[in-house]
Amino acid sequence: MRSSLYIEGRAGERAVIDTGPEFRLQAIRAGITRLDAVFLTHAHADHVHGLDDLRPLCREHHEKSMPVYSNRYTIEELRERFSYVFRHTQQGGGKPRINPQVIQETVRIGALSFTPIPVKHGILDIVGWKIVETRLEEGGAQEPAGEAVYLTDTSMIPDTSLDLIRSPDVLIIGGLRVRPHETHFTFHEALQVALQIHSPRVYITHICHKHSYQEIEAYCRTFQVAQSCTEIFMGSAYDGLELEV
Repeated sequence: MRSSLYIEGRAGERAVIDTGPEFRLQAIRAGITRLDAVFLTHAHADHVHGLDDLRPLCREHHEKSMPVYSNRYTIEELRERFSYVFRHTQQGGGKPRINPQVIQETVRIGALSFTPIPVKHGILDIVGWKIVETRLEEGGAQEPAGEAVYLTDTSMIPDTSLDLIRSPDVLIIGGLRVRPHETHFTFHEALQVALQIHSPRVYITHICHKHSYQEIEAYCRTFQVAQSCTEIFMGSAYDGLELEV
């Protein structure tokens, strides 16, 4: 299925990054019954065309609308492509109640914070996301309890963005295939960038169908030996993968 990420905080916070065409099926399989927010990387069909299936999840927000966060380009295209959602016509179950918001700073949902990370997808300016959960220490101080970085459909990461995502507990990064592509990292490029980011756990996502799971796992092992980084976990993501951070 298309790439996305469902996040649950320890206090029950729930959010999704990207709502692709199979979002409804993915949500049913994952048992998602409530969401606090949606975060989008960009407006390509394989990342947003399940947006309408947010309808049943918007009911939990009662009089409020579900917040949907991304950069300006994504939100503008969202409003154009799903224009029926924002017309003041039919109310109720006929369309999702969402509130698209352009953000450049961190958004907090309970103990979870979501920071947009500007990256390039070919010539497009899209966003990755850094997710950090904090815990309350004695004396009232808040300390990070876990950090994950999600970068999909990426072909270049500016140095200013790299500085924001050093040493997360988990890095999930797009790597399309072995052969070069104009708008996506290859497996090799994704793993090379992962070494710069210094995460102990790295998963490749947004994979084309020309490579099997076993082939990608073997590719990662070969890369680790060649780069002398066998202490780092590197492997392929897959549908239904669950991670604890």
